[in-house]
Amino acid sequence: MAEFDLTRRLAAEGLGTAFLLAGVVGSGIMGEMLADGNSAIALLGNTIATGSILVVLILIFGPISGAHFNPAVTLSFWMQKAIGTRDAAAYIVIQIVFGLLGVAVAHFMFDLPLLDWSSNSRTGPGQWGGELVATVGLLATIIGCLRSRPDAVPYAVGLFITAGYWFTSSTSFANPAVTIARCFTDTFSGIRPIDAPGFIAAQLVGAISVTLLFRWLFATREN
Repeated sequence: MAEFDLTRRLAAEGLGTAFLLAGVVGSGIMGEMLADGNSAIALLGNTIATGSILVVLILIFGPISGAHFNPAVTLSFWMQKAIGTRDAAAYIVIQIVFGLLGVAVAHFMFDLPLLDWSSNSRTGPGQWGGELVATVGLLATIIGCLRSRPDAVPYAVGLFITAGYWFTSSTSFANPAVTIARCFTDTFSGIRPIDAPGFIAAQLVGAISVTLLFRWLFATREN
């Protein structure tokens, strides 16, 4: 794979994260508009769009930046020494900033205020546990596929997130940048700012735990 300078890698991370949030929030708005009060239909529309756009974005930007779009993924890659400290910090800043831009773009498309505090309550041990499971599963998918089937990563990630929307209590945010950005949309996909720290803490614990676990698993296999 060709080496790209940091500026272009950050541009890829920013564009990818913005498109991801536009997809998550925009599909949530559209799903809610068309579902006529049926939350299951709204969630289904949100799910399909999110899983699909993840596949496309990883295929586009993966060869440039690795297509993290997620501070938890960047943290894991930093722990694996696949990315340096300076670059990892820059990735995370760009992911957060462009996540907010993606929300603003989605709101603009649907004639809503560009950023609007969410009033959607998502809290409690069950939902924090859901985020822990979602993040462990997402990182396990990425690390495992990179070891055995790198070409399958885009499809595996899209499929895991699609499933995670439905089998986790939290609907599988699994991403601190997404969590922060979704604080600024008072729509179907939003989360109250007061609830975000619990989600982010669970995501970081999940990312660290699964990275250490898979380091041990694959070290055993390699020996």
